Amino acid sequence: MLHLGNESEGGLSAHSGRTSKCAFAKTESEYLGYVIGNGIIKPQVKKVQAIEICPLPQTKTFWFWWFHGMSGVWTWRTVLWVAIGWIVGISLGMLCCIYVATLHENDLWFSNIKEVEREISFRTECGLYYSYYKQMLSAPSIQQGLSELINDNATESKRTINLLRRMNIYQEVFLGVLYRILPIQAYLEPVYFYIYTVFSLQAVYVIALFITSWLLSGSWLAGALTGVWYILNRVDTTRVEFTISLRENWSLPFFALQIAAITCYLRPHLKPIQQKVVLWLMFLATLCFCLTWQFNQFILLVQALIIFTLDCLDLISTEQVTCLYLVQVSSLLSVWLLQFCNSMILGSLALSFIVAALFVKHFQRGLKTGGVAARLGKLLLHTVLVLALTFTIHYLAKQALQLRSDEHIFKFIKSKFGLGPTRDFDASLYLCEEAFGLLPLDTFDRLAGTLLAYPYLVTLIVLLVMLALVTLANLCDSSAVGRPPKGRCEARPICMRADVAYNLLHTVFFGLLALGTMRMKYLWTGHMCAFAAYGVCGKELWSLCLSMIHCNTKTKLRLIRYTLPLVILCFLYYKFWPKLMTEVSELREFYDPDTVELMTWISSKTPKKAVFAGSMQLLAGIKLCTGRVLTNHPHYEDRALRERTRQVYQIYAQQSPEEVHGILRSAGADFVVMEDSVCYERRHGRGCRLRDLLDLANGHIMDGPGDNDPDLVHASHPRFCESIKTDGPAYTALFTRVFQNKTFHVYKLKRGKKRAKADKEPVAMEDKNQ
Repeated sequence: MLHLGNESEGGLSAHSGRTSKCAFAKTESEYLGYVIGNGIIKPQVKKVQAIEICPLPQTKTFWFWWFHGMSGVWTWRTVLWVAIGWIVGISLGMLCCIYVATLHENDLWFSNIKEVEREISFRTECGLYYSYYKQMLSAPSIQQGLSELINDNATESKRTINLLRRMNIYQEVFLGVLYRILPIQAYLEPVYFYIYTVFSLQAVYVIALFITSWLLSGSWLAGALTGVWYILNRVDTTRVEFTISLRENWSLPFFALQIAAITCYLRPHLKPIQQKVVLWLMFLATLCFCLTWQFNQFILLVQALIIFTLDCLDLISTEQVTCLYLVQVSSLLSVWLLQFCNSMILGSLALSFIVAALFVKHFQRGLKTGGVAARLGKLLLHTVLVLALTFTIHYLAKQALQLRSDEHIFKFIKSKFGLGPTRDFDASLYLCEEAFGLLPLDTFDRLAGTLLAYPYLVTLIVLLVMLALVTLANLCDSSAVGRPPKGRCEARPICMRADVAYNLLHTVFFGLLALGTMRMKYLWTGHMCAFAAYGVCGKELWSLCLSMIHCNTKTKLRLIRYTLPLVILCFLYYKFWPKLMTEVSELREFYDPDTVELMTWISSKTPKKAVFAGSMQLLAGIKLCTGRVLTNHPHYEDRALRERTRQVYQIYAQQSPEEVHGILRSAGADFVVMEDSVCYERRHGRGCRLRDLLDLANGHIMDGPGDNDPDLVHASHPRFCESIKTDGPAYTALFTRVFQNKTFHVYKLKRGKKRAKADKEPVAMEDKNQ
């Protein structure tokens, strides 16, 4: 240290320098763009921000930078590399599309079976949705078809409903209109146009996952690994080949596109024009996702919780949080308008949570200031306030809208955690299905067999540790308040990009959802492929690992990032390519003669306006194959329909013939179809068979050996579906058997002296049960 006794000793004078630039006893000093002090050298924040706001060149290099995300250097080498990446991504998408289409054809011999057999192959609710596509094509005009859907009286007897409001069938309407106006009728059948569109969306799905992993890792090799993993884990990533019309097969590709858009939006150094374009793409993807699946509100709720967590952990900026919330809100409100003001959307938890989060965030200032303890206390208070306001808004909205349509979902959730009634019919109907149980452990064995589980778990653990360290650093760094998250990374040894943080929390939240409910695994496993591929090819993770062993060089980093995915791809090709070839060469054929016979008989021997009662799954097929009117159907999102379904299902309970006849007559039924597979069900164990659920709901003791609750009583009547086959006087007075084979029994209801004109038509009796 130099000690100056006075100004003249140091050659200084009042005029030789500016005293405003002099400072003494400082712990830090700025020098050549860096801050030096306390043994640390870090770049000045204002210099970093100046680079961040530097405008991009508005030349062709701009659009190359847009996707490549690098320095924007325009060289033939980099252009060729990006072009190859796009070709690989599109090729993998097309390969997946062709793969599932081939499996569907080989499993059913779809091209060679009769039209009625093709329609029967659309099982359960898939048949119901496809019937509206068929209805749009058979209508005299597009306007007439839309009018019939808006004023439908064939889906639920004695009721006129707006199908566009009740169900998510805009995709069937769109395809119906498209098929009518395109000049393709001569060489492409309507059913192929439909299924090829759904299979093509699988290509979109794979390409969206490809882009997500490419954006995260900076290498399209990660995208290639993602696509290959998605195809090899088909059993756990999709079920489109045998549930074509299921709503999730329409919506999940758009959900993947939305995740890719969010990942791009949260990338560092994104400029305002790019942000606007990505936000519009995000809105369109979210809109299509919400419009094609009735469970959209619950998925968006999980996503809103992810955004809320990122905000609380100070990993994304306030502007980004607000924009992401507003995209969700605008998408939900757009769907609300398109679905003729569907009250389920306004009363959704997702909308209530977003409104509450934005409201509390606006009025609770200084949330991210103070010491660690103070900030933790504020965050806890903030969370409590948001949740309390969410449930308050949700309760008030449901009361104001008289909303009861979604209560079965909350009953299911309560019962699943042991918080609700165990005998509720609707909740038990879900709980007894395997798809709504816990994720089976053999799922992880299959994922490990394709080498997907190992890099996924390693990446997950490493990033969770990094997230904890970054969160702790954010809480302790009071000087970081007001600084953008991307600017902080430049001054810390360990940091996490916002797009990586979002994808990390996305896989954690949806992973927990999948572990609790097996059907939700399709929301998780596809993204798991992209996340694991990022772990294999990601620059940040390998840089951290190489730094720990003190050999972090660009050459070694590049060697690992490009060599490891190629080795994994070669191994997967060697191990699974022969299996894939064997799988696509296996040929089967659709065979369900009893159902074909039933549908043929209904079409030819019953009035066109006849009303049929039976199980939800069978009635969906009757609607598609015959066009007859139904009493109930599988789309369960209506309280009145759920109550009617429970009443109609009394045909499998221990009830008197008079009681069952009265129930069916009140629903407007002319015929009732009973299935031996339901009456004598063995698929579920005791307590989960449909007849057991009905007995419990009715307070009756269940059939067969086993314990019963002490408050249950013996029924005063035998089981209806069994006793009606005895043709006893009490049954023949009210029901006439008109059709029977090895699986189905159809009875016509007698109505007394006053009969409708349709009931006077003769119905031929057929008995094929030899």
